[in-house]
Amino acid sequence: MKHLVIIGLVIPEPASTAAGYRMMQLIKLFSEANYTITFLTSSNNIEFSEKIEIQKIDINNESFDKKIKDLNPDIVLFDRYVTEEQFGWRVSENCPNALKIIDTEDLHFLREARRKAFVEKRETSNEDLINDIFKREMASILRCDLSLIISEFEYQLLTEKFKINPDILFYIPFLIENIEKNKTAFEERQHFVSIGNFLHEPNWQTVLKLKSIWKNIRKELPNVELHIYGAYASEKVFQLHNEKEGFLVKGRAEDVKLLFNQYRVLLAPIPFGAGLKGKLWESMRFELPNVTSSIGAEAMHKNLPWNGFIENSDEGFVTNAVELYQNESIWNQANENANEILKQIFDKKLYVNQFRGIISNIENNLENHRTENYLGKILQHHQLNSTKYMSRWIEEKNRKQ
Repeated sequence: MKHLVIIGLVIPEPASTAAGYRMMQLIKLFSEANYTITFLTSSNNIEFSEKIEIQKIDINNESFDKKIKDLNPDIVLFDRYVTEEQFGWRVSENCPNALKIIDTEDLHFLREARRKAFVEKRETSNEDLINDIFKREMASILRCDLSLIISEFEYQLLTEKFKINPDILFYIPFLIENIEKNKTAFEERQHFVSIGNFLHEPNWQTVLKLKSIWKNIRKELPNVELHIYGAYASEKVFQLHNEKEGFLVKGRAEDVKLLFNQYRVLLAPIPFGAGLKGKLWESMRFELPNVTSSIGAEAMHKNLPWNGFIENSDEGFVTNAVELYQNESIWNQANENANEILKQIFDKKLYVNQFRGIISNIENNLENHRTENYLGKILQHHQLNSTKYMSRWIEEKNRKQ
């Protein structure tokens, strides 16, 4: 049996974050291919972490060198670029023949560029993209043998704009194995819903946007409520709760499938972000039509009709939310659209064999693959010198304390 070691900044929390759900899907893919899997992290289990077996590691500590050497993995998977920065050079030094993969989750530099433009109330520019995170994240991508890209838009950004060799990238979105038919009819549902983990800034900004336009929706639908769900809601989130306005903050959602079957429409006017939006993917899976922004729907439907409406203006968003809530035929068509999107873009069968094939091909031609990635070799050399000695210095400093 082959051995996969995953090095995680955090333990996956699939009930709270799309990134956690994504990691559990990757673990399942490798498990189905008969890999032994070891999950290493410096993070502690928290209440909502997935109950998987973990082994603790320390950052900036040579004890990791012995551990990784003893584990002797065939593949090492980093859960984001910062994990590769911390441990990539140690993996290369102690297990030079291990294939190194990074799951980018989403491109953090793109998310940061859009955040900055949003704060400054302007469109994102090319200059915004070339930020400090860009330099670090691109270096990590180049140092690895393969990077998993969740969004087709981000794949094209990397290959077309930044000329990254497609041989070191693999596009793999969220995966679905079977499509479940909606069991709750239109007339049995009521109210709007919004959901999102509040550790993620775009989700907080989404709720603020909803707060500002909700009164206009309520004017058209006076007896309808908006229910806000999300893990890690702080006091500032709960302060938005107002029963008189029908704007209700509910906190963590225990079961998204059960929850989504109660509501009629999901609202997600997402102002910035990157990658794929877990809430919108789940709204397709559980047949809950939505109204979102172009950022929300980015890379999620190719040219297929959306499962609801895509609208960036406040006025248009309100109009579409009201129409989707009231019009059963549009609502049913939105669910048909969702099923088609899931089949054409997110079906697991579209990616599994290709994914296994590319990994097998790189493993069998690792030296040639790395030689072709000459920029990666240069960055590997640089990182082994700079990051290594910084880490050794911290290690020595800690020893003297």
